[in-house]
Order: sequence, then structure tokens, then C-alpha cells
Amino acid sequence: MKASRIAAALAALALAASAYAKDIQKLVLTPEPQMQCSSCENRIKKALKFEKGVKDIVTDLEQQTVTITYDADKTTPEKLQKALEKEGFASEQACQPQEGEQPAEEAQPEEK
Repeated sequence: MKASRIAAALAALALAASAYAKDIQKLVLTPEPQMQCSSCENRIKKALKFEKGVKDIVTDLEQQTVTITYDADKTTPEKLQKALEKEGFASEQACQPQEGEQPAEEAQPEEK
């Protein structure tokens, strides 16, 4: 009897934990015009900082990228791009291949 209660309690905890699971995503954008200095980085971070669902913002001047970690249940890539546009930066989603994939320009066509 005691074992079945413990099993039921563990099952309930597992279900409750999965209900609170978040869909955390990463979005890599390339801003246009390019970021020139830390002031540009700060403007971008300030524009995105208060958007719902944004967890982290990493800018890279050398690579000209903005990596945004966000909760996909609370915001979308389009909303994040619009927030950047309000600050004067148009942006495109940077194509980043998954582990083991070739970049698009290096991908070989499949032979039939």
C-alpha cells in the first residue's frame, strides 16, 4: 500500500514538472547596419532586454551576430526582430548548421 502511494506521488510530480517545462530556443541574427562599437551592442541589448521570454542576449562584434536565448512559449523570432527594427537595426536570421550538417554553400547535391 505504501509503495503504491509513493509511486503515485512520483508520477504526479513527474507530470507536474513536465507541465512547467519551457521551450527554450536560440536565435542568431545578423543586424543591418553592422554593429560598429560597444554602444551599438548596448542599444541592441537594451532593445531586447525587456521583451517577454528573453533569457539571454550575446552580441559578437567580430562575427556581427546577436544570439538570443528565449522562451518560445512567450515570444517568436518575428517579435524579436521587430524589437530590433524599432531600435534601427534590420536583421536576418543567420543560418547555423546543426552538429554534423554541412553549411548550405558547401552541401553537395544528392545523386539519384
